[in-house]
Order: sequence, then structure tokens, then C-alpha cells
Amino acid sequence: MSIKLVVIGGVAGGATAAARARRLDEHAKIVVFERGEHISFANCGLPYYIGGVIKNRDDLLVTTADDFSKRYCIDVRSLSEAVAINRKEKTVVIKNVMTGETYAEPYDRLILSPGAEPIRPPIKGIDNELIFHLRNIPDTDRIKNHVDTHHPKSAVIAGGGFIGLEMAENLVLRGVATTIVEKQEQVMASLDYEMAGLVHAHLAEHGVTCVLGEAISAFEKKGESLVVKTDNGNVFDCDMVVMSVGVKPERRLAREAGLEIGDLGGISVNAAMQTSDPDIYAIGDAVEVFDVITGAATRTPLAGPANKQGRIAADNAMGRRSLFRGTIGTAIVKIFDLTVASTGANEKGLVAREIDFMTSHTHSGSHASYYPGAEIMSVKLLFSPSDGKILGTQIVGFHGVDKRIDVLATAISGNMTVYDLETLELAYAPPYSSAKDPVNISGFVAANRLKGDSEAISWNEMAALDPACDVLIDLRNKDELDESGRIDGAVHIPLDELRSRLSELDKNKRYILFCAVGLRGYIGCRILSQHGFDARNLSGGFKTWLGASEKIMAESCDTPLWRAE
Repeated sequence: MSIKLVVIGGVAGGATAAARARRLDEHAKIVVFERGEHISFANCGLPYYIGGVIKNRDDLLVTTADDFSKRYCIDVRSLSEAVAINRKEKTVVIKNVMTGETYAEPYDRLILSPGAEPIRPPIKGIDNELIFHLRNIPDTDRIKNHVDTHHPKSAVIAGGGFIGLEMAENLVLRGVATTIVEKQEQVMASLDYEMAGLVHAHLAEHGVTCVLGEAISAFEKKGESLVVKTDNGNVFDCDMVVMSVGVKPERRLAREAGLEIGDLGGISVNAAMQTSDPDIYAIGDAVEVFDVITGAATRTPLAGPANKQGRIAADNAMGRRSLFRGTIGTAIVKIFDLTVASTGANEKGLVAREIDFMTSHTHSGSHASYYPGAEIMSVKLLFSPSDGKILGTQIVGFHGVDKRIDVLATAISGNMTVYDLETLELAYAPPYSSAKDPVNISGFVAANRLKGDSEAISWNEMAALDPACDVLIDLRNKDELDESGRIDGAVHIPLDELRSRLSELDKNKRYILFCAVGLRGYIGCRILSQHGFDARNLSGGFKTWLGASEKIMAESCDTPLWRAE
């Protein structure tokens, strides 16, 4: 007797699950219900259609209901909303969105892929017609139609996450002056502050204003435009607002059916993507899974994990054993010319879970420096001080960031260490990399710390330095100081002069050495330490310091420690 599988929700998770189930069982009865009109669309591409990067709306449709049905012999019912689950009778109550009529659909196995919905904070005036959310194609159509027909001159983006940053870029491409209002002290919560600082600078270069550490408190209509007020008393006039303050799992159906809900508000599942009911599976943005690094429950609203979970749920629903091994949260985003990527844990997550870690910062060329077009990418590596196991990585740069984050995500998944990164044999030709790839470089620097070859100090430890015993030495050349700026109070000794000027130094002092990106700082530390001096290298050098300098100046001292010359 063939099984009947019912899938609630399409897009990344549900459509993948249904297609996988059909490939496993040609004779199964498979029904997919989708509340919207489109069973599978490229929701990650929606901002780029608004910005005109993607020209053809139909390109957003991964497949149509008719095409999907024909290829996989699946009963696809769009505009059909699941409103209740009767677990005892093993039926789902379905409402026709167009007519309001309801009926019961029986199932043997059920896969829930309801997704997540945009958070709508209880802010005064949030129901104004000039305030938009972006989740699906109808939302996209509304935003694009507004931009096309009303030609707004200014916009406020509420929230500095993935969607907020992508919308900021694409509105700027449409000629809309854009302000991001973010209640945290930084955009991109997956990054640590000094890495986010590089993003802040790039946004400013492209005319995007970032208002950080402030939350929107009210919206008010002002003629044909809006007034946006923040809790710090700032007021912004704009022609439109895009809310992008996060998403929450669509759990109503599961909760009302009595399925277990996790502490983070998502549907609880085991490694087989099975809910507390053995005949019901759940996947995608609506579920809680576990974080590979911390072991804690987490929600990962990303298309990649949703696709994999859909495949795994289908395997188990159709009788094949398959397990989800957890998530490391690998993500990447394009922000104008910049690429920002992360995988694994960041400092905030490790501190919250009381997991010991060390960090390194490196700044390497995207390919050989002598081949035209090489650009710097900044890499932050987090690793275990006991065995060098890689815990997380953040990369901000231009070309080649995607390649390196994928290598490092694979390394984390394979339980590799920083010592393994030193020896990885990666593809090299001048247009693509260097003989020592940025991944190798990050391993060298981290391993040097673990081996005791170099003692480092992080940017956020600089404020605790004691001028009476700590001395900063700037190893850069004079022209670099004139061009890039300097740290007040630092003694300038170019690296090539360091050995000849050892007599000027005091072995009772501790020396903090820095250069542009950290390499000369490391060399300087090796020189001083082998001559009996206590030396530390500023991790990531002046570039990392500069990325975090805004926070350093705001929190650490009354007089700015950095100044442009």
C-alpha cells in the first residue's frame, strides 16, 4: 500500500521535500498545499528585482505549480491555506483562500514548511501605507510599484540585517537616499563589532546613513511622506519605510495542534526533522535545530539549511533513515562592492556560552599582488586555545570572499584545526590566489599564537593599556602614516630600523607593536622577544583598529585615540 504524504508550504523547504519524496517513491500520493500563488520562488532575489538588477519578474519563479506538478506527478494546490491539524484523525483542514471554503485532507505523513513571517513591532503608526515588509512576491510587487510610480527620494530601512542591507543597496541603485536605523550598535549581528565597522565605512562611502544604537519609536504621516522618530529623539523625514527587524517562525499551526515548541519559539524537531508527533516533520525557518559549535538550540532562517532539511525530512517520511547534523550558520551577503560572510560562532555567542576562544585578524590579498586587481580581504578567525579547533570565521572583502568562507565552513564541518589550515593545499594561480592563500595565512597566524611564537593583543584590550608601562610602536613607513592616520602616543619606528634602534627601548616596558595589517607587527615581535623584550602584536594591525575605532572613541576614552592626519 502506497503512502500519502502531505506537505504544507512550498519554496525552499517544502518544494524540495516533495520532489525528494517523489524520487524515492514513484507510487506515493503526494500533495503540496501553498497559501500563496507561487509554489517556489527565489525569495533571496527579491531585493534585486526591486533594484532593477534582475530585470524579469518571471526569473524569480523557480518553477510554476503546473510545471512542478507535471514533472513530479504531485498534486499541487496553490492558494490553499492549512488552518488546522487533527492529529488523532490524521487530517489537515484546508481553506481555499479565494472562496473561504474548507475541507479535510487525510495524510499518512505530514511535513510542515510554513516558514517565518516578518516581525511587526508594536510601533505607533506602523500600519501606514508607506511602510513595507518584504517576504514574498506580492510584497515585492508592492514595493517595486511604489518605487516605479511614486519615485521616492528618500527611504528609511528599519534594521541592519541581510534583507535591510540588500534593500539599502537596491534602493540606492534606484536613486533613493537611504538611512538605516538599527537598534544595535552595529549592522550584521553575525559579525563582531570591528568587522562590522568595515561594513559601516563602506555603506557611508555609498551614501547610506547608518543610525546605530537607536530604535524607531513612532511613525507619523506628514502630507505625502512619513516622519520617523527614534527613542533617542532623532527625527527623519522620508518617502517610504522598509521594515526589516527580523522574522519569527510561523508556529501557529503546530502550536494549536499540540506539537512541542522550543524555547526560542520554533517548532522542536529531532535530527530526523521529526516533531513530537512521529508522523509529522517540520523544516526550514519555522524550526529549532542545534548549533554545531555551541550545542545550543538555534534558528537559522536561511535557504541552504531549509533545502537540506527538506531532503532529510522526505527521506525519513518515506522510510529512509537520514539525519540533520546541525547548523553552523554559513551566510554571505553582497553590499554594493563589498562581500560579507560568516560561518560558525562569533565572539558574542561564545562568550554567552562560556566557551574559551582565541582570535586572530589577518588582511590578505584576494590574489597575487602583482596580478592586476588584487584587493584586501579581512579575515577574523575564532579558535579553541586548547587544541586549535576552528570555532568561527568572519570575512569582509571584495573578490574571493565566497571561496574562502566555503573552505572555512568545510573546515569547521570537518572538525579541523588552525594547524590543518596551515597545510591545506588550495588552488593557486596569480588571477585567483597566492601561493599562501588567505586561508593558509589565517592558519599561520592563529597557529603562531598557539605555539607561543607571537603574543597578540586585540583592539578591545587597547583601552586597558597603562601608559606608565605599555608603549605603542608604529612599524609603518612615514608615508603610510601621512596617508592613513595614526594612533596617538605611538612611537614611530619603521620595521627596517627596529634592530638598529633597540638601544632606545626599555626592557622594563611592554611594547605593543602594530603595522598596517599585522605582518610587520609579527616580525617586530619576533625581533624584540628574541632580544629579551616583552612584546605584543596588535592583532590585525591598524586596519582592524580602524574598523573598530568608532567604538573605541565612543566608549574607551574622552580623547580620541585615533586621528586622521
